[in-house]
Amino acid sequence: MSEAAGRVLVVDDDETVRDVVRRYLEVAGFTVDVAGDGAEALRRFAARPADLVVLDVMMPGINGLEVCRQLRQTSEVPVVMLTALGEEENRIAGLQLGADDYVTKPFSPRELALRVSSVLRRARMPRRQPARTELADGDLLLRLDARLATLGGAELPLTTREFDLLAFFLSNPGTAYSRADLLEKVWGWDFGDQSTVTVHVRRLREKIERDPAKPVRVATVWGVGYRYDPGQSGQPS
Repeated sequence: MSEAAGRVLVVDDDETVRDVVRRYLEVAGFTVDVAGDGAEALRRFAARPADLVVLDVMMPGINGLEVCRQLRQTSEVPVVMLTALGEEENRIAGLQLGADDYVTKPFSPRELALRVSSVLRRARMPRRQPARTELADGDLLLRLDARLATLGGAELPLTTREFDLLAFFLSNPGTAYSRADLLEKVWGWDFGDQSTVTVHVRRLREKIERDPAKPVRVATVWGVGYRYDPGQSGQPS
């Protein structure tokens, strides 16, 4: 099969799930590799990197969260996590580790294929050259060309999506955006779980606000979403 659509690595310890996901993705035009556990997934990815990884969280041995963490040490490959319906903590942990999206089990294989296509499309979009190479708000500085963020001179450990979200806020201060707006403008998705945005906003506040429980830079606009208010100091004391 042609690899034009992309190569996807599907990682799940359930053979039936692997087979169903593989068949749906192949129908959608993808070339699919499969792995039955975390260790095999890391070996396969090292030998032949995929364009996207579909990764189950709950696996024996090296679980999906650890696989995601290790992948993020060397690669920005898009990751779509598979989590059980009640595993909210695992979903949040996956997003914090840099996963791009998640799908809860039981899931529609057709929806998963759409999510994979959407995430890959976004990942392949060429990044537009910014009109400016730096964005600043007081002691908060983003160097867009270097993908570097600092607060009070200290480097901020932002994930790729956290950096993109902060860059969007700094480029559009004083405007309220809904979670759906942010999902479209920052993630490039016209559908998806909006709690993804909530988690990333919370993580961003933990890194740039003096008191994340009382944010002054990334303000909540009740009934709407979020607004970035410039001129506020969020540096921890």
